[in-house]
Amino acid sequence: MNEYMKVAKDLADANLINNNGGPFGAVVVKDGVIIGKGNNRVLVNHDATAHAEIIAIRDACKSLNSHDLSGCILYTTCYPCPMCLSAIIWSNIKKVYYGNTSKDAANIGFRDDDIYNFIQNSSNNTNVLDLENIDREETIKTFNDYNDKTDKTLY
Repeated sequence: MNEYMKVAKDLADANLINNNGGPFGAVVVKDGVIIGKGNNRVLVNHDATAHAEIIAIRDACKSLNSHDLSGCILYTTCYPCPMCLSAIIWSNIKKVYYGNTSKDAANIGFRDDDIYNFIQNSSNNTNVLDLENIDREETIKTFNDYNDKTDKTLY
């Protein structure tokens, strides 16, 4: 077994005992060194965003003192959910190794497919989420002001 995936699996296995959250673990590796670890902590943190990948990314960012994880690799025990995929992309991680599939997650009761279907169907399923655009004429002003800033930092 891959040494980094083994660490991620051990983190996931620990959740079977401690009940911190679902059976998920992840590690972030840079230059052959683990710089971030995470296990799912949704239940213990009372935080729906405390997925293993998010925790590992936060830990790696703290280790590097940077929001930019370019050059890092993520090892995770399951195909990342849409939230985690977004966080991976935002953090500039370009390579992910995963163990279980999203279908495997669905088979044990996780509902990632609801989100994938929602996104794929142009966000028209109000049973999942009702999205409505309001007050753009006001909120766009802040975006325009940001666009005009000369001292902004894009990330």
